[in-house]
Amino acid sequence: MLTRRIIPCLDTRDGRVVKGVRFVGLRDAGDPVELASRYAADGADEIVVLDVSATVQERAHALDTVRAIREVVDVPLTVGGGIRTESDARALLDAGADKVGINTAAFRSPQIITALATRFGSQCVTLSLDARVANGAWEVVVRAGSEPTGVDAVHWARESADRGAGEILLTSVDRDGTQSGYDLPLLAAVSGAVRVPVVASGGARTVADLIAAFAAGADAVLAASIFHDGLTTVQATKRSLANADVQVRL
Repeated sequence: MLTRRIIPCLDTRDGRVVKGVRFVGLRDAGDPVELASRYAADGADEIVVLDVSATVQERAHALDTVRAIREVVDVPLTVGGGIRTESDARALLDAGADKVGINTAAFRSPQIITALATRFGSQCVTLSLDARVANGAWEVVVRAGSEPTGVDAVHWARESADRGAGEILLTSVDRDGTQSGYDLPLLAAVSGAVRVPVVASGGARTVADLIAAFAAGADAVLAASIFHDGLTTVQATKRSLANADVQVRL
């Protein structure tokens, strides 16, 4: 059985970690370097850093934040936000990222997925897919959740994997920040449509939520609020998962 990954997420804006509900109402949640260091020391398998204002402000990711985080952690980093070109991705990898997360630019110009996979390897390319329920299915939304596309999320996940994405970071906009559990039908649909790892995001609160996500097909689970707000710790979460016979790295 594969070891399941527990991944804290740091949504950043103007050099601070922020958190909201359904991508709006963002509140300050702390210093990204301090939080990354704490989570890595506590047993995080990876850390995701998403600059949530980079695309909307039409700028590149804040490289200084990535460099500062890399100085204090030795776990893999996935970094997203503001990536439009191969040069943007190269700059993030040079700053310390192990993977780059692409969302809006990939949707606008899908060929960038193949270009990045060809240049850096599929293992470096994470397709960040934000989806919401619409008309009985799931619709892709871009630009930090502000722009609906009318495109089916399962179809886009499959196409992205076919184009070379090595992983899908799947976020339910409807569940983001609500602590109401992951969107399990969405997770099952996307996991069943692709052969690459899927990271579940949006809605975590309890260990039962994480177990349900794994059962629905997730290879890893991402969480933010429960760690930022001190509801639990990475290590406590892993111990509970291990007690439930979920394979985790302790």
